[in-house]
Amino acid sequence: MRKLHFSRALVEDAWLSDVLVEVEGTRIVSVTPHAARDADATVVPGLAVPGVANLHSHAFQRAMAGLTERRGSGEDSFWSWREVMYSCLAVLTPEDVQAIAAYAYAEMLEAGFTSVGEFHYLHHDASGSPHSDIAEMGGRIATAAAKTGLGLTLLPCFYAHGGCGGRAPAEGQRRFISSLDGFELLLTGAGRHVASSGLADARLGLALHSLRAVAPGELAKLADAARRRERPIHIHAAEQQKEVEECLAWSGRRPVEWLLENATIDARWCLVHATHMTDAETAGLARSEAVAGLCPITESNLGDGIFPATRFMAAGGRLGVGSDSNVRISLASELRTLEYSQRLRDMRRNCLVPEGRSSGRMLLDAAARGGAQAIGRQAGALRAGLLADIVVLDTGHPALAGRSDDTALDTWLFAGGNELVGEVWSGGRHVVTAGRHIARDRLAPPFITVMRKLAATL
Repeated sequence: MRKLHFSRALVEDAWLSDVLVEVEGTRIVSVTPHAARDADATVVPGLAVPGVANLHSHAFQRAMAGLTERRGSGEDSFWSWREVMYSCLAVLTPEDVQAIAAYAYAEMLEAGFTSVGEFHYLHHDASGSPHSDIAEMGGRIATAAAKTGLGLTLLPCFYAHGGCGGRAPAEGQRRFISSLDGFELLLTGAGRHVASSGLADARLGLALHSLRAVAPGELAKLADAARRRERPIHIHAAEQQKEVEECLAWSGRRPVEWLLENATIDARWCLVHATHMTDAETAGLARSEAVAGLCPITESNLGDGIFPATRFMAAGGRLGVGSDSNVRISLASELRTLEYSQRLRDMRRNCLVPEGRSSGRMLLDAAARGGAQAIGRQAGALRAGLLADIVVLDTGHPALAGRSDDTALDTWLFAGGNELVGEVWSGGRHVVTAGRHIARDRLAPPFITVMRKLAATL
């Protein structure tokens, strides 16, 4: 049993002082406010808040950050960015992917993310052939999470087609493609890797790439199997207008509209992006209790568009955030960008909260709850029985001088960033101290080697 004594902590819906949190293994067993100092407890100054799940990551793309900011011929967009991504894939080995993921996961922990939903579709070798262990790439992701102590929900992704209506995949997609039978083997192998990772709180889910890459019959079969196994289900939906147009031409329905009509969308689902929705789709997604998985930094970087968060939240919708392409890993920046996008569109401030409420507090609460739901993680609050995912803000930092409680959260999210994160526990593992991941010095050299290799080959 470990005892942590926090000078100030956000417990459920209230800020409380002298909070004693007892942790056994990965979980919180008790939370006692106004507790006397215990000689056996580690005293932790600062403001303790629940950790947040990064609900959508493609870890390997961290190595691409900064390589796609030069305009090519014609109109630059998501679709031209995607071609650069395919070029990067041609040189990445399983060892490279592990090195990239491990470093990215350390950065996530330093940013205040305590777990990740890894939407994993880089399955095969550079020729498109399966590895001798068909799930080796998933195993590399699990190893990276274990090396960093980041909570993991591995989401092996089924990807079979190159466009709506079962179009043949492009050459650049060869490392992603599976048949249903092959994917079942891959999923089973990924489950073995997760179980043997050493992370007691790791689990397996399922990703369906998109309606462009998964045919209706395939979607129904895989979603039904995931539902029977009580696994979370993630899918990209309506990220780009071109995707919406393609889906309309194929089915007569918009992507979110098609999913709501043809799949049993419920609290086990996470619709990633869902950027382009009508009012009816927005209300329908909110009613479904599925999570909208937003990635505001990536969506801004790719020019995707603006998610209708004001309408979605007003309808009772659930949301969380992810770092997606990992061009920048920062929980504070994801939440800030989400709020700022609404301000720019609506030309007003503090768009997502009722009068008198803190925007930072609302954003953190929503992301903690929605992220935990989306990746099937028993976390999102400081409460007995939940995983010990805890982030402590460094109130000794000059930016937080004179700030406390909700005002400190507002300062972190709107006037600060990763530098205000002091200590982090993920599943009871103390993995960040004084703002630095405990294994950063070991994880950096392999990552640097891959970065140099990639820069030399592009």
